[in-house]
Amino acid sequence: MNGRLRDDEVVVGGDARQRYYDSSGYGRPLGGQEIALSRVEAAYLLFKGDIDSVVRTGSASRGESDDEEMGFREFLADAGGEIVARFLVYADLRDRGFYLSPDREGWVDAPRSNDDFVVYPRGKGPWDDSVLYRIRVVGERADVPAEELGDAVLAVVDEESEITYLETDEADLRGSSGTDLPHGVAADLLDDRVLLWDPPAGLHERGFYGQPLDARDGDRNRSGILQLSLVEAAYLAREGVLSLDAGTVRERGRTVEGRRFDRRLRVYRALRERGIVPKTGFKFGADFRTYADVESVDDLGHSECLVRVLPADHVFSPRDLSLDVRLAHGVRKRMIFALVGPNEQITDWISVSRLTP
Repeated sequence: MNGRLRDDEVVVGGDARQRYYDSSGYGRPLGGQEIALSRVEAAYLLFKGDIDSVVRTGSASRGESDDEEMGFREFLADAGGEIVARFLVYADLRDRGFYLSPDREGWVDAPRSNDDFVVYPRGKGPWDDSVLYRIRVVGERADVPAEELGDAVLAVVDEESEITYLETDEADLRGSSGTDLPHGVAADLLDDRVLLWDPPAGLHERGFYGQPLDARDGDRNRSGILQLSLVEAAYLAREGVLSLDAGTVRERGRTVEGRRFDRRLRVYRALRERGIVPKTGFKFGADFRTYADVESVDDLGHSECLVRVLPADHVFSPRDLSLDVRLAHGVRKRMIFALVGPNEQITDWISVSRLTP
């Protein structure tokens, strides 16, 4: 069976609707038995041998008088190099047993301009209303704006045509951690940290603020001195917990790490307000590691998430995303990106994880 190239689709007649659409979810009906296939679908059917060729009608303006029959090789060349990555992803998902359609006007309801495919749950197809994934195909060297993530799966095609699927979702972090805070605790600002010489016991033991100066081998705070990071101290100073001026601590933070400190402080505050305890995530290459349910540091479980704080206009490379997700998975944590706008408002919490369709 042959198809005929028309604009950016391949039209197939005969018993095409029954053979391709009704039985296997390819294309979209045009009326009667005709269907229209996207170029990627047509390329896949050519590759599998389910379509013999695609005919392109000769164009007088191009000096062509005869029709041209294209096999898989010729069809890919005619479509241009940008189709190759999408073809690889389409073929991989089809071979895994999924039906999928191009995510564009006329093919699915409410298409989204940045996505390439809609994948349906197993056993369902384009005639159903259910959507399992929306797929965005990118090469490993592509730019991925952070603001475009969430509620989509990135299918990253690397230079050897291997595919990595990264699922991105809106994250809603909530916890039950919290403790009553004291007021006016004496503290000294020393370089890039703050020392509390006589802190209330509950500040660390129940609120998990700071780190005892000489805690080793489970022997906590023999000296009674508690050290706070600048982000912890800036938050507590604004809450009136410390005797230090909040503006002074914040300015020290800006001196140490520039405007990035403001973004980290904003996210730290938001996490505390959500009942989450943030602690440094430095050894994991993140800004914070988080604990959702802290009642006592003597009975502390493992942290659940790693949080990286980024400006809202940040642009990822797929390689960096893959590195972050791989590290988080390796230490059994969830990778979260907190996006902060220029007005210090958090625009999104994005969760990214590996996906095996």
